[in-house]
Amino acid sequence: MNVAIGVLLPFLGTTAGAACVFFLRKQISPNLQRVFTGFAAGVMVAASVWSLLIPAMDMSEDMGKLGFVPALVGFLLGVFFLLLMDSFIPHLHLGSEKPEGAKSSLGKTAMLMLAVTIHNLPEGAACGAIFAGVLSGDGSVTMAGAIALSIGIAIQNFPEGAIISLPLRSEGHSRMKSFLLGALSGIVEPLGAVTAILLASVVTPILPYMLGFAAGAMIYVVVEELIPEASEGEHSNLGTISFVIGFALMMVLDVALG
Repeated sequence: MNVAIGVLLPFLGTTAGAACVFFLRKQISPNLQRVFTGFAAGVMVAASVWSLLIPAMDMSEDMGKLGFVPALVGFLLGVFFLLLMDSFIPHLHLGSEKPEGAKSSLGKTAMLMLAVTIHNLPEGAACGAIFAGVLSGDGSVTMAGAIALSIGIAIQNFPEGAIISLPLRSEGHSRMKSFLLGALSGIVEPLGAVTAILLASVVTPILPYMLGFAAGAMIYVVVEELIPEASEGEHSNLGTISFVIGFALMMVLDVALG
């Protein structure tokens, strides 16, 4: 039951954020968007270290001085996988007019949704990997620590849902359609989490690699997308301060609850 709740929490965070379209009329201001983006980056970096990489190395401590290898290999694979997705899947980042990835005739809304899917996939993999660690009974990952990660991702997913649904509404879509598309942008997270749990249950030794993979994928998103968005334009210090707050909150949640 706790695993099911933990896997669904990030999706519920996105859905709650998407529901802002029923209460707000305007898009989120650029400064507030910097705050949200910086906060999300901080949460993801802290989660990558305390919730994923450190447990991955703890699980491999029987390898002695080479205990870092599974975490490192998984980390690099996660970065490479996101690099491939970013290069080949057509997508459009919020606030940008130029699509990235392969050329496509897809509409703006579809490519915006694909951009969010690429962003959310690592978070789903992270949730699945850490709950797989709990279910493995290894002891390196606790249920409280896994729930802390889910809560942290859910918190940073709230503004993500709003950042998707509000612009869609401003482009002329109905409130309900904007809400549904905003919520749907987070569905890849529980799907990715369940896939990771099932994979780890079949191939248990792969778990440290999966934790590293999720960390690498999240760090790629942070460096390639979130930090540049939080730092562009005036008042970039808002993004920096928000990053620190998100990092500190996720660190406290993981250590205090873990």
